[in-house]
Amino acid sequence: MSDTPDDLNGPTAAMTYTLAALYAFVRVDNPNELEFFLREILQLNNIQGNLIVACEGINGTIAGTEDGINTTIKSIEKDARFTHNLEIKFSKSHNQPFYRMRLHIKPEIVTMGVPNIDPVANRGEYVEPEEWNDLIRQEDVVVIDTRNDYEVGIGTFQNAQNPETKTFKDFPEYIAKHYDPAKVKKVAMFCTGGIRCEKASAHMKEKGFEHVYHLKGGILKYLETVGEK
Repeated sequence: MSDTPDDLNGPTAAMTYTLAALYAFVRVDNPNELEFFLREILQLNNIQGNLIVACEGINGTIAGTEDGINTTIKSIEKDARFTHNLEIKFSKSHNQPFYRMRLHIKPEIVTMGVPNIDPVANRGEYVEPEEWNDLIRQEDVVVIDTRNDYEVGIGTFQNAQNPETKTFKDFPEYIAKHYDPAKVKKVAMFCTGGIRCEKASAHMKEKGFEHVYHLKGGILKYLETVGEK
């Protein structure tokens, strides 16, 4: 007997699964209540994956049938906190990439390790992908890649600063050592899907940097939107 995810979950190998990578920075006063609400929806729609709940929002990737994912997303967005704040990227797979659903309550939905950062109230300014190239060409803009060093090695934007971090927890120390808010007036940041930039920009705003921008939807949205030229 094969031990592939398809065999464990019943559908044939020909079935196509829908994946949704999602996050939202919103205030969650009772993470336990939200976790219970999400668990019911996920179980009802036979969804598997990994999802984190924290006081600052939700983050994770889930997979299931197209109908199951669509119903799940619609149910989550009925909660007013997520109606307009849920950032989602869809993809397809011929295999169920997850063996089960893991739903966790954690201190942060993306771990920076700095207490009291509030991306809901204090994040930087979104820059649409179509406007990104013009921004980073400006001479007075410092462009920072917030990804880890192995991700930067895959490819980055021209003239972007590489923080050479091993994990996102290293980012605050890098900023403290290399940048003075009294000297750097404009900062433009980017990451893979947008989530780390939300928190990184909030951190820099709280440290006194005046003009902080970040690429909305990250590199993934940029590649979807901006032509190759």
